[in-house]
Amino acid sequence: MSTAMKALIAVDPLFGGQVSWSVLAVVLIKVVIAFVILLVSVMLYIWGMRKVIADMQNRIGPNRAGPYGVLQTLADGIKLFFKEQSIPSTADRPVFRLAPYLSIMPAFLMFCIVPIGGTVSILGHRTYLQVADLPIGALFILAMSGLGVYGVMLAGWSSGSKYPLLGAVRSTAQLLSYEAAFGLAVLGVLIQAHTLSTHGIVWQQSWVNAGSFLRDWFWFRTIVPFGIFLIAATAETNHPPFDLVEAEQELVGGFNTEYTGIRFAIFFLAEFMNVITMSAIATTLFLGGPSGPAFGFLARTNVVNVWFLPIVWFTVKVLALLFVTVWLRASLPRMRYDKLMSLGWKYLIEIAILWVLVSTALVVGRDQKWNMFVVAPVAAAVAIGAFLVLYLAIPKAGEHVEEFH
Repeated sequence: MSTAMKALIAVDPLFGGQVSWSVLAVVLIKVVIAFVILLVSVMLYIWGMRKVIADMQNRIGPNRAGPYGVLQTLADGIKLFFKEQSIPSTADRPVFRLAPYLSIMPAFLMFCIVPIGGTVSILGHRTYLQVADLPIGALFILAMSGLGVYGVMLAGWSSGSKYPLLGAVRSTAQLLSYEAAFGLAVLGVLIQAHTLSTHGIVWQQSWVNAGSFLRDWFWFRTIVPFGIFLIAATAETNHPPFDLVEAEQELVGGFNTEYTGIRFAIFFLAEFMNVITMSAIATTLFLGGPSGPAFGFLARTNVVNVWFLPIVWFTVKVLALLFVTVWLRASLPRMRYDKLMSLGWKYLIEIAILWVLVSTALVVGRDQKWNMFVVAPVAAAVAIGAFLVLYLAIPKAGEHVEEFH
């Protein structure tokens, strides 16, 4: 068996022997650190988002709580924590209380399988710098992204009011529409990676393993799924311009209209946590995760190269994607609902399916040593022709609405 295949099927060395109390302590430490990282990241992301948007609009932004207003998010959270919490008399009280936590748990669980570094030593045990490396990590991502809709749906249903219910129904339709494109985009990576493990996917994009780290990151070979993933992830997190779930001019406040206090804050915490988690997953699947070059003496320093540099590379990539989300929020208006559904069902899903077929043909052709100068043009021509047929066969979304007006 080759070294590459051994690396792909290797399990976390933490579980290579007997499970002792020290092993459980290491797992608990990693869980606590991951949760703290997400909470602090949400606080800093909201502060950074306010600052960046203020700069784009020639304003100052937060500047009162803490230096440069960095504690403004913390002050908002404390304020909401001590505000009165009310429950409508017509609400289903157990479900009403449970719904916010059902929104936040999938985001945290997805982040737990994201590798943010190499193999490190904690309490005398060697382990991956991620909470868990599941053999079915990619399927776990798809499962958790699908569960996120239940918190929003149950919040709207349990409120006992028509406006939150309308927001929940629209959220369900939106998330289900983009879940298909999201899964097909992930499938485009799996065809290239030949593994479901997030650690294995990152390892194949590692600059140590590859001659050119930019060339061997999967975004270069899966540029179309990368774009589809970013669009679908933005829609699944209800981030502008896809925030139809909270269209105030139509739904008052959306699914969370009846929520107050800390329960109201948990929904926003879940939304921003989902944005950070999706950026981390995009970094893992398409941008090489924590992999990156080390120059000079850094390449010969194991501590720096294992502990420091991978975390730096991972953080830089995630911050770049988060800046794009802030840019979208500041630049694009909210989409019309029929256009939102049309983009998901009539374009993203079809393009993703055709790309999966083309990518499969290229991978099979490479494995079977076919002439790629023939296979690639033929596969691309068939995909483009199929898309044009689908585009012309399906009526344009919204044409009846425009005719009515």
